[in-house]
Amino acid sequence: MGLVVAGLGYLPVHAQSIFDKVKEAVKNGQSDTDSANGKRNADLRGISTGEMSGALKEALNIGVKEGIAKLGAEDGFFKNELVKILLPEKLRKVDVALRGVGLGNLADQGLLLLNRAAENAVQEGVPIFANAITSMSFDDAKNILLGDSTAATDYLKGKTTEQLFTAFKPKVEGSLGKVGADKIWEQIISKYNGITHQALETDLNTYVTQETIGGVFKMVAEKESNIRNNSVFRTTSLLKKVFGAID
Repeated sequence: MGLVVAGLGYLPVHAQSIFDKVKEAVKNGQSDTDSANGKRNADLRGISTGEMSGALKEALNIGVKEGIAKLGAEDGFFKNELVKILLPEKLRKVDVALRGVGLGNLADQGLLLLNRAAENAVQEGVPIFANAITSMSFDDAKNILLGDSTAATDYLKGKTTEQLFTAFKPKVEGSLGKVGADKIWEQIISKYNGITHQALETDLNTYVTQETIGGVFKMVAEKESNIRNNSVFRTTSLLKKVFGAID
């Protein structure tokens, strides 16, 4: 280290100027990282940990409310390729078998109703997700704030997925019945078992619950990324203050 310092006196003027700027940034408590590595430049002086945490929660809440509003509309899942629920691998052979005997319409209806069940169930998800966000504490709000474009969403997912699943599963089960998906899939499985002489069972409730929650997280991640990377999406003073500091 002594050799490096000793050699600084021989730096060209422009190089010395750059070095002085780096020293000043460190002195002022700035975080100046390599944007080529996906990291952020930030000056977080004057922003409290509470404000950081609050801004992260605001971003997540906005993502949840807007995402669920979109997903809860008709075709919110079915016509959105980002979140559309496809058949689980175990049931893809059922789809092939039904189409092979001219029952493609039944297979199409089964897939549509899985998405309809998610669209119906997700509308009840706002308080479930909002409660998870409100009760969550950020172990390190600063590092999450300075993380990648979906760092807060990833943190939320890691901390709350299990409790969200427990709270959401009964909603999905009710929706499967409400839209008629359970009856259609009983018919589909019965047809398949008759064609193949195999006994196939599957837990659609668990699968659709997982996919519904996953769809919400994808929408939240998209909104978080927009808030981080585009000031137009920062619709509150706190979002502007905190995320503006990491532009």
